[in-house]
Amino acid sequence: MSQEMDISWPLLREIARPWAGDNAELAEVKPLHGGAISTTVALSMSNGKKAVLKLTQHRVDRSYLHESKQLTMMRHLGIPVPKIYDCAIGSLEKPFSYLLMEFVEGVDLHEAREMCSPEQYDELQTHLAELLLRLHQTTGERYMRVNGESLSFDTWPAFYRQVFDPIWTDMKDSKEIPLKSRRMIGKLHERLDKVLAHQDCPRLTHWDVWATNVLARPDAHGHWRVVSLLDPNCKFAHVEAEIAYMELFHTTTPAFMKAYQQERKLEAEYHAVRKPVYQMYSLLDHVHFFGEHYLRPFLTAVDEVSHLV
Repeated sequence: MSQEMDISWPLLREIARPWAGDNAELAEVKPLHGGAISTTVALSMSNGKKAVLKLTQHRVDRSYLHESKQLTMMRHLGIPVPKIYDCAIGSLEKPFSYLLMEFVEGVDLHEAREMCSPEQYDELQTHLAELLLRLHQTTGERYMRVNGESLSFDTWPAFYRQVFDPIWTDMKDSKEIPLKSRRMIGKLHERLDKVLAHQDCPRLTHWDVWATNVLARPDAHGHWRVVSLLDPNCKFAHVEAEIAYMELFHTTTPAFMKAYQQERKLEAEYHAVRKPVYQMYSLLDHVHFFGEHYLRPFLTAVDEVSHLV
């Protein structure tokens, strides 16, 4: 949903001119999808340059520094992401934080699917799998967020529990969720050390790969390719959690899974145990942030993991 625009053009010009040039005038400002706190807009300049601006007014927002770091890390790995033009954190003199970055032409996966033939979309999904495999090749020594914080974990279940602890704390007394389901989730939350045990190491993940965060377009030969991954929330994590999230929200197709598993075979325990758990927690997160629209699929997911406790 587009945000209401209440940003002055002088402020936008002040941000854009060091990148676009002192003689460039602001020609158009178009709202884009963004977060609940930040405003996201596309800026078009009189000299033809375009950029995307994420802006938070009257607030120190360090998340832009983290996003800039994550996008730069992914770009160095050969993952297509927007170039960073500028990043600033609010101060008393300039009480606004922002991230200015490349505007990438393309459509999201939902639109691409409507525009592609079945064969073209399979090719696009294969390319997406290749990019995720490249991202997941980067390993770390410990499980952690890629946001500059020092908190890290030796084990994956401990980190995963810490990621979802605040959400579960907010939701465990929610009257939206039946008491029986809340009790079951509470038991599962304490058993994650056993349920999520695996033999792999920490690997770099995007952590929010769904249709809107994948931009695609055809190349000069008509082959559809992923041209940008957007809005990372990178973690050194268990890559199965990323794949489970993508499967849950239909970001993947059989073509993706075939291409991905040619290099990284998913274990039987992923399908039987870990995927249902990862998807239940993702749906809990969506009920927490987006409300009752996700309640029914969440309760179905709870039923699917009940045998684990």
